[in-house]
Amino acid sequence: MTAPLFLLAPPRSYTSLVNAMLGQHPQAFGLPELCLFNVERLVELWVGVEGENAERGAMARHGLMRAVAEIYGGEQTAATVNMARAWASVREDWDTGRVFQEIVARIHPLVAVEKSPSYAVAVPRMRGLLKAFPDARFLHLIRHPIAQGKSVMAINEGAFTMRMNAFEIGEDFAVLEPQIAWHDVNQNILDFLDEVPPAQQMRMRGEDIMADPRTHLGAIARWAGLRDDDEAIEEMMHPERSPFACFGPVTALFGNDPNFLGGPTFRPHKPKILPLDAELPWRKDGRRLYPQVVEMANEFGYV
Repeated sequence: MTAPLFLLAPPRSYTSLVNAMLGQHPQAFGLPELCLFNVERLVELWVGVEGENAERGAMARHGLMRAVAEIYGGEQTAATVNMARAWASVREDWDTGRVFQEIVARIHPLVAVEKSPSYAVAVPRMRGLLKAFPDARFLHLIRHPIAQGKSVMAINEGAFTMRMNAFEIGEDFAVLEPQIAWHDVNQNILDFLDEVPPAQQMRMRGEDIMADPRTHLGAIARWAGLRDDDEAIEEMMHPERSPFACFGPVTALFGNDPNFLGGPTFRPHKPKILPLDAELPWRKDGRRLYPQVVEMANEFGYV
């Protein structure tokens, strides 16, 4: 069984695009968001659990249903999604690591590539990845805190920030503050990666991939033990060719960021990187990034 490659990052950090690009490598298979390690047993994706690992809602299951439909049924239709539900029902009492191992074994020798941003919400979830796949590789994907914060606040009125309980609370005010979530999720990733052998981890800024994709995708491929020839890199330049780079059947529409699903074609560009003392677009009071956020961003190569 070939060890998978996991992307770890807060949401809105280029994960959908980079996952699809890497997944188009001839030796890889890019999966949608499976969300499997958010829970311990597969049935909990349906019935939910209480506490830190709570996970409810049909959207958390769409990626798994689409993946099973494609891998076992050869296409994504209402019929194959129904088959995927039956497949899951037979395995409902399995621990989710075992479920993922079966999927990885099914696509062997291709390298499974997956990103579920919800994994990085809690260190135990990421530990589940390593427990199931001790030889897995982990790509820590970074995005500038101001750009990521602006982007995440534009989705469902900052729902992820609220889910992370990322509030700045003063004597007479309380505001959603996405930089808190940016810092805390990236700190979770750093804490987890302290437990991962150095050879199995890589950090890369998403802006660098966007600006010079061929160079940086080639570097990721070499680190992952994959081909880095021109043909392989050209395939990675076409994320829109992924079977998951579109909306799915009505019974499993998502499994990825809807913005990506609506426009998955990659257009090389050089993202504007703001200075770390720039005004925050989601604040009306002139506040800037917190010192601890600036310190972490400096560590990641932003100045």
